[in-house]
Amino acid sequence: MDTATEKSVIVGSMEPSSQLSRNITMPLNSKTYLRQIEHRMRHQLIALFCLITFVAPPTARACSRVLYTAKDGMVITGRSMDWGSDMMSDMWVLPRGMRRDGMGGTNTIHWESKYGSLIVAAYNMATCEGMNEKGLVVNMLALVESDYGTPPQGQKVICISTWAQYMLDHFATVAEAVTEMEKENFQVQTTVMPTGKTANMHLSLSDAGGDSAIFEYVKGKLVIHHGKNARVMTNSPVYDKQIAIQEYWQDAGSLMGFLPGTPRATDRFARALVYLDAIPTETKSAYITGVPEQKFQFQAMMSVLSVMRSVGTPLGITIEDQPYTSSTIWRTVSDSTHRVVLFDSAMAPATFWVKLENLNFEAGAPVQKLELAGGKTYSANAAGKFIDEKLFDFAPLH
Repeated sequence: MDTATEKSVIVGSMEPSSQLSRNITMPLNSKTYLRQIEHRMRHQLIALFCLITFVAPPTARACSRVLYTAKDGMVITGRSMDWGSDMMSDMWVLPRGMRRDGMGGTNTIHWESKYGSLIVAAYNMATCEGMNEKGLVVNMLALVESDYGTPPQGQKVICISTWAQYMLDHFATVAEAVTEMEKENFQVQTTVMPTGKTANMHLSLSDAGGDSAIFEYVKGKLVIHHGKNARVMTNSPVYDKQIAIQEYWQDAGSLMGFLPGTPRATDRFARALVYLDAIPTETKSAYITGVPEQKFQFQAMMSVLSVMRSVGTPLGITIEDQPYTSSTIWRTVSDSTHRVVLFDSAMAPATFWVKLENLNFEAGAPVQKLELAGGKTYSANAAGKFIDEKLFDFAPLH
């Protein structure tokens, strides 16, 4: 289990988060006392999770993201897209050298893409995730508590529909992105989706070195959590509270212990964390004979996919009094080391992958699309199935 220290950076001024842990002194020779303390803390933390779960504001969107690092250094990011309806997603190949408009209106930023990328679009109006040719992976997940604030007069802005693409276009590593975002050269602003709901999101990055960062706008200020320990992410609550849940489950969680099973974000977080720590980080002799070419990289990708499937919500489930419970509609597993993205549909019988080495990211190359909307299915390496297509228009600020 990775022991790197996570660093939280608050850009701007915010109230300090409350401390959820305290030092406890106890007689070291008292096993009974230790058991009593552990029992009491377990119940207190479970009560806290219940409180967080029931008071979290409702949202119609839900997703999960995990970051896996093998003993040999291979890095894989898994994510599930949980949504209340068909997002009509397609995959796109975007070459280097494309000029972008941040769709922020009068004070929008503009840029030219430094790196090519393979993305998954939401409603063909926004980049919701992807991997660039350097292995940087971006995932956007719903966060209803997002508050992007009001930019000062003259401040440069970017629409949230292009935020993920900005990351893929500019950076090879997480550290580069964190350094640049800390400068606050622009402020993210949101828009309204075709569902009529505001696009309230937080964004995660991971790279081929196993580094990770999570970016949130809370009370109008940008909050950055940077470090290899930022491995699991869901939706509400804000990430500093998810860290408290992580600390508890790293101590108390186990495959043989209590694991919450509901589709709520906090429960999915707990399951994803425990399963992520349980899957093998090296070749598993009991299964490798059934893996293609008996290669560990394929075993690892399927292990991460298994985690994402385990935290999914069955297709078609809706709960009237819980509009924030959404079905899983697709999943991705992104291997930053080998530059491979696996797509697993939950709406169609389709699991395939795309090798970035088979795509053309050269400046001036055509934009290409792999149509997924409408139940299209593919198998094996689908890199050769992309066709030239005009890029969709990113959504502007509402």
